[in-house]
Amino acid sequence: MSDLKNKRIITVATTGAWPKKENNPNIPLQPDEIAEEVYQCWKIGAAVAHIHVRDEAGNDSMKVETFKKVIDLLHGNHPDCDIILNLTAAGGIANSEDDRMAPFKTLKPEMASFDCGTMNWMHMGIFNNNPPFLEKMGLAMQEAGVKPEIEVFDPGMIYDAGYYLKKGILKGPLHFQFCMGCAGGIAATVEDLVFMRSTLEKVAPGSTWSAFGVGKGAMEIMYAAIAAGGHIRVGMEDNVVYRKGELAESNMQLIARARRVVEEYGCEVATSAEARQLLGLA
Repeated sequence: MSDLKNKRIITVATTGAWPKKENNPNIPLQPDEIAEEVYQCWKIGAAVAHIHVRDEAGNDSMKVETFKKVIDLLHGNHPDCDIILNLTAAGGIANSEDDRMAPFKTLKPEMASFDCGTMNWMHMGIFNNNPPFLEKMGLAMQEAGVKPEIEVFDPGMIYDAGYYLKKGILKGPLHFQFCMGCAGGIAATVEDLVFMRSTLEKVAPGSTWSAFGVGKGAMEIMYAAIAAGGHIRVGMEDNVVYRKGELAESNMQLIARARRVVEEYGCEVATSAEARQLLGLA
């Protein structure tokens, strides 16, 4: 693993549950669009793809068949693509617990998201991740052979993950995604990132972690995470603009910039095979 110390994993989050064509006409929403952008991002340097899907009207969906269509299109059209697939286990904030778990239980991707606590979401509702559900989902991921990507929106969720690790609901080594800048959660600043990392090192030492910032904190978190030894996530799920006043042309544009930043810092972009070693998937 020591030879991988200088490697940084780039995750692409192409779509998410919220942005629509009205926000940016370039965002991929339908299966063919999503699959093609995942492939193009992989060619540029993305090692992991965090997948959300939408219905025909562009609204969030947890329909297993739609996830399967994305995966089938990706692998059918591009058999050379070995990107790690990380399916959402949330969708929006109104999906049932069974619907949230159905895609990873049925399709058995290498990874799926595990949102480690309930929170007020964007001043608009409750993102419900209650303890009984988290225990049920953690055990279901173990049964399906799926590694949780533990999404944490504040330091308290890191402590929750530590509790589930001790209880056997989660199995180490853990992988965390620091989700920063979402209203209702921690801000996207260097100071907050340092606090999240120090909390993680105290609660679950030996874990891997990645980070992203929503909105104006996106670049600050990208730079800081790379410098601090973490991995990064970029994509139109988190930001539909390239810079203030300029819409992103595609997810590929965001991945290309992330690659440049990683390399300018003196690190190397991890391949999917290297990411599997770093994440304990190999």
